[in-house]
Amino acid sequence: MAETTEGLLARLDRLGIAHRTVRHAPVFTVAESQALRGDLPGAHTKNLFLAPAKGEGPHMLATLEEHRQISVNALARAAGWPRVRMGDAAALAALLGVVPGSVTPLALVNAPPGSVRFVLDRALAEAPGLVWVHPLTNDTSTGLAVRDLIRFLEHLRHEVAVLDAELPAA
Repeated sequence: MAETTEGLLARLDRLGIAHRTVRHAPVFTVAESQALRGDLPGAHTKNLFLAPAKGEGPHMLATLEEHRQISVNALARAAGWPRVRMGDAAALAALLGVVPGSVTPLALVNAPPGSVRFVLDRALAEAPGLVWVHPLTNDTSTGLAVRDLIRFLEHLRHEVAVLDAELPAA
């Protein structure tokens, strides 16, 4: 059974990971989420759930700085992945336990180690202050220090790869 938002936040608390969580109207795109910026200072993300184009191998999750413009295959090349396509809603629900619009690195709490490859944009890895992500639903945002996000994912036994800041634009 997939983790709930409350269960996820309780896990962060048990690990001593400081976080700030804010409820808001559901947001499905970066553009919709930008209306929240006054209440959520820090770095903001977009998340891409990807599948291997030929259907072989694990799915992939990329957490990027919200304004990053890059083709998914340029992203895949930079991460050392095969050619990719956007992952479908059924795989998203099965692997990460979330629905489209709620993709987040915190959803790796629902994925067995090694089942989803993960990369983090260097711009986020080096961001001061909070990095904002959804805690499994798109009607809530959680800000935490990037070092704590990485620590949480490593606690779950997910490898965190950091992408080079010099990715080509889309």
